[in-house]
Amino acid sequence: MSEPILVTGAAGGAQGSTGRRIAALLLEKGFQVRAFVHKLDARSDAIRELGAEVVQGDLLDLDSVRASLRGIKRAYFTYPVTDGLLEATTIFAMAAREAETELVVNNSQLQGARKAPSFRNMQHGLADRIFDWAEVGAVHLHAPPYYENVRALVRKSVAEQSTVLLPWGGGSATIPLVGAEDVSRVAATLLANSQTPSAGAYDLIAATPTVKEIVETLSAALQSPIRYVDITDEQWSEAMKGQINLHAFDHLSHLWRYFRSTEKRSDEEARRVTDTIRTVTGSRAQTLEDFFRANAAEFGGVADAT
Repeated sequence: MSEPILVTGAAGGAQGSTGRRIAALLLEKGFQVRAFVHKLDARSDAIRELGAEVVQGDLLDLDSVRASLRGIKRAYFTYPVTDGLLEATTIFAMAAREAETELVVNNSQLQGARKAPSFRNMQHGLADRIFDWAEVGAVHLHAPPYYENVRALVRKSVAEQSTVLLPWGGGSATIPLVGAEDVSRVAATLLANSQTPSAGAYDLIAATPTVKEIVETLSAALQSPIRYVDITDEQWSEAMKGQINLHAFDHLSHLWRYFRSTEKRSDEEARRVTDTIRTVTGSRAQTLEDFFRANAAEFGGVADAT
């Protein structure tokens, strides 16, 4: 493929950083990468040093998006958990259609619930349709929360108190999860393949542990007892003040209520692990224990050297 592949979010963020991972994976495979970044800093310098063409822009600015998509046949789209998803999607879809882009791998969220668990989740469903209507070969990666999200939520209380403090119910609620590493590998594989993807959407569910199982897995990985304390929504709200933006706070607050409802939901309605990651990439998905062991130092433990 002579044309570069456009990767948005290529500088990476505080948690999943799928754009940065995908850019690195494609560069390792020998592909040209045009890395779209919001600002030029040490993170963009790092991806440039790997060999990417770095372009600065704003996904809410039509001119910069148009410029980034010039000559692009394949692209990865992701947008942070903050205001502006539908506007950015519309701008990107319009510019991609103008550029005659043939494939857009869209970082989305799990769909299919009777009612969207959160406003953000509903927006992702609408964003999927915008890309479909633009006829730019969109493929949607429907992913649940990342392992990295769990790490961000509990690492401080685990490191300081050996305790998980979350409003996740009595312990039997099911939380579907996946690693950002695997979402990135699926996206990079689809972008690198000259063949048209076999599906328009892929559900990427690597694990469906209960809250109790998450805590037990963390305890095993750290080789230290960790306890779970079910706090109220109000207590969690107070603890999170000033730590995340209001859009993300609203999304997470509604997710907790949705996940707590799985304690009373029938087995037929529960999410199930998918084999998509192995089918697309040829290798198994990272397990939750794999992730916890590799990130033990984040929780005050000893990092896995393997």
